[in-house]
Amino acid sequence: MGADEVRDEVPLTNLDQPLFDGAQATKRDLVDYLDAARERILPELRGRPLSVIRVLRGQQPFMQKNLPKYAPSWLERVSLWAESSHREVTYALCGDRRSLLWFANQRAVEYHPTLVPAERMDRVTHLVLDIDPPPGGPFTTATAAALLVAQALADVGMAGAVKTSGAKGLHVFVPLTDTSVVDAAGATRALAARAERLDPALATTAFIREDRGGKVFLDATRAGGATVVAAYSPRVRPGTPVSFPVPWGDLDRVAPADFTVRNAAALVAESDPWADLMPAPQQLAPVLVEEGRELPVARVQAMHEGKRRARARRAVAGDT
Repeated sequence: MGADEVRDEVPLTNLDQPLFDGAQATKRDLVDYLDAARERILPELRGRPLSVIRVLRGQQPFMQKNLPKYAPSWLERVSLWAESSHREVTYALCGDRRSLLWFANQRAVEYHPTLVPAERMDRVTHLVLDIDPPPGGPFTTATAAALLVAQALADVGMAGAVKTSGAKGLHVFVPLTDTSVVDAAGATRALAARAERLDPALATTAFIREDRGGKVFLDATRAGGATVVAAYSPRVRPGTPVSFPVPWGDLDRVAPADFTVRNAAALVAESDPWADLMPAPQQLAPVLVEEGRELPVARVQAMHEGKRRARARRAVAGDT
């Protein structure tokens, strides 16, 4: 079967098929959006190892890190050792229109670049806090928690920009000058802890879900080689929303569903709000680095606590 259309030498197929159940969009809508918004999204992807979430017809969405063998030879890539899977993974580096169109034709809906550039994997370019409201919680709780983070940053002389995650929460990005992975990870934990202390009834840093008590989760685990969905990336969610920048003063007037593949391109046609709202790169506040060194790594702490609770449950079961 031939291509429906060819753009920048990339054959595009099955453009009129629904993107996924509940998308309220076709594959053509995805391609058209990414093509129209390419000058905004490509700077967020360029030079960074990329993972994507694809949705093939009749299948569940899946994250793809390793480039498939059929990927075109012209697609830029980088091979990195993955400690978690003990193998080398070949990531794409999506830096131009042709690459983005190829991914769109592969039904890659979400774009998750690393926080470190491929050429300096030991240096983090942004500190990121992922703000996740509780299940069923209103988006307004996430916006209130984001403002706590903004205050915690201001308290140490720093500033960041905020965007909708495109799902149900928000991402706060803080651009950094030359910063190591270890220092950025610790500072992220310290920033989350400071924001939590500002209003512990609203926000929590508890990594174990059952310990959150219906509060907004300040996820401080996005550091190092972690990925975060890029600004302007679509999401595999009902209505196909887009992760979109929001001025701090407008947070109480927006919702994630306000920005979709059908309207977001027009909103960025004349300007790049993410670039406009982002402060200049700044030095990490030494107090955050110092405080972060004293805080446990959430995933490790949760793993040990999970094992402790499992032992306690077994002991109780053994006594009954």
